[in-house]
Amino acid sequence: MIAREGFEVNHKKVRRIYREEKLQVRRRGGRKRALGTRKPMVLPDGPNQRWSLDFVSDALTDGRRFRILAVVDDFSRENLVLVADTSLSGQRVARELDRVIAERGMPKTIVSDNGTEFASMAILKWVQETGVDWHYIAPGKPQQNGFIEGFNGKLRDECLNETLFGTLRDARNTLDEWQEDYNWRRPHSTLGNLTPMEFLQRKAMDKMAA
Repeated sequence: MIAREGFEVNHKKVRRIYREEKLQVRRRGGRKRALGTRKPMVLPDGPNQRWSLDFVSDALTDGRRFRILAVVDDFSRENLVLVADTSLSGQRVARELDRVIAERGMPKTIVSDNGTEFASMAILKWVQETGVDWHYIAPGKPQQNGFIEGFNGKLRDECLNETLFGTLRDARNTLDEWQEDYNWRRPHSTLGNLTPMEFLQRKAMDKMAA
């Protein structure tokens, strides 16, 4: 019982009356988010088993910021997506994934951090429709997404830090050229000094010969 300005309020009685009169205030649920999984991951032993996603930020010479969506196949290290824009929403991420899937097939697992775009309603809907296993790394643990983190470092050191972009078109053209070089001409020590495309071709030949 609590006294307030000359009268007493029995909170239990008030709650009972509210229930009987069906006056309960409904609790608002939190915004739905793509929950994904955090179960331990095994190393992929073939293409399309696991893709990694992340954003990289940069700026034009006039100071305007833009972001780059990067997607990598963890098995071959192939860079699947490298798209730059001033705004990259969850819906845009889903569209870019659909575009790549139409060309090369569905991944079994996708790995990302818990960023707003990757944990959005658009991605939740996309995951439900496609059935892809979306794996979120633990907050503050970028090392759990080491494949894309390593790729981001190369992208920044070899391209972004070495180039000034006057326009978004300049950035996109440069990124397209760098992506082609990365996938087709740049040997990777982790792939036995093969390019990602050579590595995939070698694995395909080994599978046929087995």
